[in-house]
Amino acid sequence: MLITAAVFRCRFGQRRLLGISSQHTVRLPYQRLVALTHRYNSSHHAGHSPQDAKVEGIRNIGIIAHVDAGKTTTTERMLYHSGRTRHLGNVDHGNTITDFLPMERERGITIQSAAITFNWPPQQLCPPGEEPRAINLIDTPGHQDFRYEVDRCLPILDGAVCILDSVKGVETHTERVWESAQLSKIPRIIFVNKLDRDGASFKRSVQEVATRLKTWPLLCQIPWWNKDEFVGVVDIINGVGMRFSSTGAMSAVSAEAISQENPALRAEMDKARISLIETLSEHDDLIMEEFLEHEKDVSSASIKRTIRRLIMDGDARFSPVFAGASLRNMGVQPLLDAVIDYLPSPSDRPELEVMAGSKTYAFSQLLTQEAQKKGHNPHQPPIGALAHVFKVVDDPRRGMMSYVRVYHGSLGRSHQMWNSNIHGLEKPLNILHVSAKDYIDIPHLETGQIGAMTGLKSARTGDTLITFPGRQGAPEAFRSIRIKSPETPPAVAFIAIEPYTKTAGEKLEEALRKLSREDPSIRWSKDEKTEQLILSGMGLLHLEIAQDRLRTHYKIDKESAMWGDIEVEYQECLLSPTGAHRAEFDRPLRDKAGKAACTASLEPLEAHHHETLLESSIERDGNIIHIAIPLPTEDVKSLPFDPETVRQQLLNGAVAGLARGPRRSAPVRKCHVTITFDPETDFSGPNSSSGGHITNAALNAVRGALKEAHAQGQIGILEPFANVHISCPEEASNAIQHDLVSARGGQVMEVRNPNDDEFLAGGEGVGIDVSKVYMPPDPYDSIQSLRDPKKGAVRMLEIVGKAPLKEMMKYDSQLRSMTGGRHSLQLDPGTFELVTGPRERALESAMSI
Repeated sequence: MLITAAVFRCRFGQRRLLGISSQHTVRLPYQRLVALTHRYNSSHHAGHSPQDAKVEGIRNIGIIAHVDAGKTTTTERMLYHSGRTRHLGNVDHGNTITDFLPMERERGITIQSAAITFNWPPQQLCPPGEEPRAINLIDTPGHQDFRYEVDRCLPILDGAVCILDSVKGVETHTERVWESAQLSKIPRIIFVNKLDRDGASFKRSVQEVATRLKTWPLLCQIPWWNKDEFVGVVDIINGVGMRFSSTGAMSAVSAEAISQENPALRAEMDKARISLIETLSEHDDLIMEEFLEHEKDVSSASIKRTIRRLIMDGDARFSPVFAGASLRNMGVQPLLDAVIDYLPSPSDRPELEVMAGSKTYAFSQLLTQEAQKKGHNPHQPPIGALAHVFKVVDDPRRGMMSYVRVYHGSLGRSHQMWNSNIHGLEKPLNILHVSAKDYIDIPHLETGQIGAMTGLKSARTGDTLITFPGRQGAPEAFRSIRIKSPETPPAVAFIAIEPYTKTAGEKLEEALRKLSREDPSIRWSKDEKTEQLILSGMGLLHLEIAQDRLRTHYKIDKESAMWGDIEVEYQECLLSPTGAHRAEFDRPLRDKAGKAACTASLEPLEAHHHETLLESSIERDGNIIHIAIPLPTEDVKSLPFDPETVRQQLLNGAVAGLARGPRRSAPVRKCHVTITFDPETDFSGPNSSSGGHITNAALNAVRGALKEAHAQGQIGILEPFANVHISCPEEASNAIQHDLVSARGGQVMEVRNPNDDEFLAGGEGVGIDVSKVYMPPDPYDSIQSLRDPKKGAVRMLEIVGKAPLKEMMKYDSQLRSMTGGRHSLQLDPGTFELVTGPRERALESAMSI
């Protein structure tokens, strides 16, 4: 029986509504499904307000993948099928909802993460008494230059959908964002996209999930092929096929109809279901008992319950896998079902951990400690709300907007908020519900919700906001509570900007302040002597986007400043230890005389420094800084100063001293610094040794030690390297390898053929025997088709290596001439490596010109 439907729901509640059996074979009453189809088609709207959803009904999810895997296209289809939009946005047409910046639409890529909220399933498809779930979705960039944009969004998510291009499989940036999600313990499901394209391989994609992502793929769907044409997917859990027309209309096909129409597909469906149940039985006693009793007729509800439990911890030992082709509207509705069925709500996630000083605590532990204190009002919670700022955007209409995720309590627009990162109070003007570029004013944000606030004057990405009911200020116990934020990676490229006039310079500096507040991975500095401004970022594309934003959004035109070429950012390092260098600062500051001193000792950073990291040591910008204050034998309270305050002042001075090295005025990295501050000889009294004097003493001590090392030839230059992946025809591979090594100063690590079965089965999956992973055959495994390798076809190889980023920034055009345009180049951030030999001499010559 073939029954046409606009959408087909297979959750347990929907089975009752549709009269679907709980067994794996599905029987669909024709009249009831047609009535449901008519009701869905005649009332395609969002219905229930997302901000009214209870915390159990919220899904905070992100879309993560390599660039061009189909993230934005999948998001657009989700919005359409949920009723959030009435048209299908297309990346190529430049009319998508989440890619709304002009440069995003012009280039066809996602540049900044976009948040949007919608409901699923639509209200009219919910069983009686059940409300739709509110999905807060973050569409993240896929280009490596914007990896920090992904990293700052991941920690606020409760789940993620990882999208794979079935033609290209698991790509390098997919592995990187997968690892970032792993660090945040985010449960994930996988969507194998673009199965309608020539060269698509579901089998290869599943193999690479096991070998490269190192997670066991739990196949919940298999592709439905008509010869070599992708026509739909088969839900092996509920035993139903879903066929899609060229317009995206879906037809639900029962298991009996599949048996009559395609016996081989029905056999594969049964094989896939048994394999899934056997895998789950090895890790769940309840489903094992049901399997022993019912064999293949284990209930769908039991399978879903077990899958949800196995992925809930975020360790990604297992990952549910789904199939589709988003551009043709194939498989998106079942993917939305999977988001609801398998990904957690905020209440399902582990308890929030917060930092207080250098220690980490469970949030409830701090609340309990405060509640037990003497004099605490038992009827008033110590903290009213706790939220994390994960993004700041300068909106042309509303000004600076701070995107927040609420972890505890209710955040209202009348509340004063304590920013524990800057130790100051802020108050929002408006609280907004976010829908890409559109915003709706709302009175408050509840636990688990994501929204935006206007009017916060100082909040930056990574800040923590706290409200204290009934109090004007922040209690001492909670003043320093912070939610851990991602570290900002070091810049690898820069561009020099020279304003023509003083007025233009002031306007540019203000624009740079706002731009760096929006994106902390963009840094800027000013040379006070030349008035030249240096803008640093994560790569060529990152800086090109920053330039465009300065010119279009902040109106910094070409006539107001001279722009240099984009260059790579070098660093400096110490090659051998320095002796102790003591510095005394005794100049007046702000017309106030005073003096302070300290001693600095520097040495190259080695592995044992990380292993023996002391509590008084701090890792900052690739260096470890240890502050030593010899304390008197008597009580610490006898000190004439607060040791923690002085530590911070010395740290600030050391960081400033390492910001510009003596050889190229580049940042100093990979250095272990010890600052010793003796209370008896280095402190001149509270009225003489001010904070500014102490900070400047540390700055001068570090710079003095570095100058001595430079005079002895012990300062090296570090150059950014990129991890290189080149796909090219076999006949061009030798020339490319030779050019990469001899002309570019790179290194070839591996040359491999992605089509070799040996390569596919040779992954180093942790605890995964790839031969035991179930993978359905592709249609061209057994039949001749247009996708089959033909005699004389171009054999492609993949070259994996590393090379200096400077040589790679414009390498794509060089490859085009070597391969005739039949290549792909992928660059991922590597490490900074020491420059030696001819490259070092070339850098010195370039500096002297």
